[in-house]
Amino acid sequence: MATEPVESGDMAGFPVDPLHQFEIQRYIPIQIGNLDLSFTNSALWMLITVGLACFIMMFGIRGRAIIPTRLQSVAEIFYEAITNMVKETVGRGGEKYFPFIFTLFMFVLIGNLLGMNPLPGSFTFTSHIVVTFAMAIVIFIAVTIIGFSIHGLGYLRLFFPHGAPGWTAIILVPIELISYLSRPVSLSMRLFANMMAGHILLKVFAGFVIMTGVVGIVPFAALIGITALEILVSVLQAYIFTILTCVYLHDALHLH
Repeated sequence: MATEPVESGDMAGFPVDPLHQFEIQRYIPIQIGNLDLSFTNSALWMLITVGLACFIMMFGIRGRAIIPTRLQSVAEIFYEAITNMVKETVGRGGEKYFPFIFTLFMFVLIGNLLGMNPLPGSFTFTSHIVVTFAMAIVIFIAVTIIGFSIHGLGYLRLFFPHGAPGWTAIILVPIELISYLSRPVSLSMRLFANMMAGHILLKVFAGFVIMTGVVGIVPFAALIGITALEILVSVLQAYIFTILTCVYLHDALHLH
């Protein structure tokens, strides 16, 4: 769903608008009543992300050579990392959810990294709260359904830690309930805020490099360092988003 463009504010005199990169652009306007289903730059880069993820996995594992190619090595590293994450974090019964968790990780990771490319029109869809919250709320609803389908009303024990004195329920239950309901907010805000802040910082330093010209060696060096840091943050945020999903799934399967 398209959102209104981000207002860039007064950037007069500065060669780069750090907020322009977050603007939603409608490529194919589609309006059904009051519902805006336009095909936007955000949707385009989501499709590119899905296509690239499919390419990496399909062509990376197609040959299965004894001496792996670079693409096969990348596919195997991702596969092994998420397999270990599911085994260690979700625990028994988590293997059936591996396809979803692996897809989620690849989608967030590639989406984060594609937003770092210097091509004109590139867009980081994970820097929009509407995207990250949509993913988080789907995860929250799915995990809740799984929890109740396995444990029934016994899933409510999640809100009262095992072994706690009964009289503490009046304090612990509201705290646990608020913590549980805030999961989609914290999950989405963490990814959105980190990606947005990092990209703004990159654009600001890029503007300093342009403004200082030939004497911009210091801001240029800082820009290189921040770019490397932002790549690391992109990978780390994909990992954190995925492992928190695994933690929530563990709670649904095994309670505390």
